[in-house]
Amino acid sequence: MHEIDAKTLLSAQNGMNIYRGCTHGCIYCDSRSKCYGFTHEFEDIEVKRNATELLEKALRSKRKRCMIVTGSMSDPYMPLERDVKLMRRCLELIDRYEFGATVITKSDLILRDLDLLCRINEKAKAVVQMTLTTFNEELCRIIEPHVCTTKRRFEVLCRLRDCGIPTVVWLSPILPYINDTSENLMGILNYCIEAGVKGIICFDMGMTLREGNREYYYAALDRHFPGLKARYQREFGNAYMLSSPNNAELMQQFHAVCESHGIMHDNEQIFAYLHDLPERYEQLSFF
Repeated sequence: MHEIDAKTLLSAQNGMNIYRGCTHGCIYCDSRSKCYGFTHEFEDIEVKRNATELLEKALRSKRKRCMIVTGSMSDPYMPLERDVKLMRRCLELIDRYEFGATVITKSDLILRDLDLLCRINEKAKAVVQMTLTTFNEELCRIIEPHVCTTKRRFEVLCRLRDCGIPTVVWLSPILPYINDTSENLMGILNYCIEAGVKGIICFDMGMTLREGNREYYYAALDRHFPGLKARYQREFGNAYMLSSPNNAELMQQFHAVCESHGIMHDNEQIFAYLHDLPERYEQLSFF
C-alpha cells in the first residue's frame, strides 16, 4: 500500500475510485490491462489519501444532487479498507450532503457500512451492485481466490434485501470452458431470484482479454487448468472478445428466466436506473 494526493476524484459521470489496484486476485481482472497505465504493482494498492477532501469539494459545488458511483475499476471494500476506512468516510459525506450512492463490490465488508447505506437510501437512493460469476464454491475459490465466495455474496444480497437496499448483480465474466454451463447459470440465477435482486447485468456469456490481463489469465490457466491455454490460443488468438461456444443458448436461458421472475435484464434500462435519482427526493429537497 502507498498513498498519493490525487488531483481529482469524480469523473464527468460522477464515478470515483478511491483506491487503485486490487488484492482480490481474480484471474480474469480487466483492470490489470496495460492500457490503464499502472506505474506500480497491481497488488500495491494506491490510496488517494485526500479523497474525502476532493469528494466534499465536488459535492458542495454541484448544482443538482445525483448518484455517486464507485467500484468500477477497484473494489472499495478490499481488506485494507477495514483499517483505512476511506470508503466509510466517503459514504458519510454522501449521506451528509444527501446524494445517492451505488457501490460495486465482491466483498462482504460492505455490511460494515449498512447503517450508512440505509440512511442514504432513506434520504435519496442507495444501490449495491455485486458480481457473481461462479456457483461452484471450489471453482469460485480458484477464479476469485482472495475474496468471499459466491455463497457468502448471496447471503450479503439477502441481508441487503431485508434492509430494503436494492441490489443489482453483474453476471460477468463467464469464462469459456470453465463456468459457461447451464448448471452454473441456473445456480447464480436461483440465488438472484431468492435474494430479490432488481436487475442482472450481462453483456454476453464470455469474457475480454487484452495485453496485461491476458498474460495473468493464461498463467492462471497453466496453474489450475492444464492444457486450456493452448485451446484458447487456438480458438481465440489475440481477440479482445472471447464468447463462449454456448453463448446463444445460455443467453436465451438467461433472458427467459429473468423475464419470468420480473428481474430487469436490459442493460440500458439497468444503467438508467442506477444513475437516476428519484424525483420525489428532488422535490423534498426543493421544499
